[in-house]
Amino acid sequence: MPKTVEKQNSLVEEIERLKKERGALIMAHYYQRPEIQKIADCIGDSLALARAAARTDAPVIVMCGVHFMGETAKLLCPGKTVLVPDTDAGCSLADSCPPDDFAAFIKAHPGHTVISYVNTSAAVKALTDIVVTSGNARKIVDSLPEGEKIIFGPDRNLGSYINAVSGRDMVLWPGACHVHQRFSPEKIAALKAAHPEAKVLVHPECPEPVRLMADKIGSTAALLDYARQLPEGSEMIVATESGILVEMERLCPGRKFIPAPPDDSTCGCNECGYMKLNTLEKLRDCLRDMKPAIEIDPDIAEKARRPIDRMLEISDRLGV
Repeated sequence: MPKTVEKQNSLVEEIERLKKERGALIMAHYYQRPEIQKIADCIGDSLALARAAARTDAPVIVMCGVHFMGETAKLLCPGKTVLVPDTDAGCSLADSCPPDDFAAFIKAHPGHTVISYVNTSAAVKALTDIVVTSGNARKIVDSLPEGEKIIFGPDRNLGSYINAVSGRDMVLWPGACHVHQRFSPEKIAALKAAHPEAKVLVHPECPEPVRLMADKIGSTAALLDYARQLPEGSEMIVATESGILVEMERLCPGRKFIPAPPDDSTCGCNECGYMKLNTLEKLRDCLRDMKPAIEIDPDIAEKARRPIDRMLEISDRLGV
């Protein structure tokens, strides 16, 4: 057995042992490394992970994703220990929306309902009326009265997509995800020319020129569901972080998935470096040492949980 495989198997065994000792639930986003997804108890997008965190009885949650996901789990489970393998696993989109600047933006647009994408810090959520994910954003916006003034942050691409499909005129904070912003329409067009029967699957965080090329626009979970509905032999060009291909290939045998490349690379992958900071070694260490643990200022936590609870309540009512 190669040493690398032997080492990985040893780490997996140690993680499984520590997980049982701690009574821990390991959660992983679709963008995590394949070996992290394989060992996780729960894999999903931001909405699925939030719901799983809210209903688990486990005293310890290990969130393998990025920092705001750990914060969201802690907000929903204040009495539980929430661990993250690497506190440097941040989010370019969340970083694009500093709380003080967002507070000033809100003040400059009085009388608006504030909707924030879940990809934000707890401090930004504390300034928010309703939190949304890419999977429920459109239906939550549609559920609000026509003519209601809305601020949407921080992703300008997701916000512009919702404006386009809903007929709204939300005021958009000018943030973006560095991964989805990098997709190249020209490179996708070249892939489409080489694979003319391929469907193009696009995350709504992508810029409009990429979205206009899509056969399906949706959250990671929605893209996965769409892929499962296509017949065997289908080809799909996938414009979101390439980690989703792990679950697509597992659940959709007999289909071909082609990762859409970024505009600044000759390779076929567009990866989030933050997501990939989490490793089996770091997962083992955080279970062993019970750190790093997510802590949130109580005043911020109280305010930040309310818009998440409102999201979950509306989502349950709408069935999304």
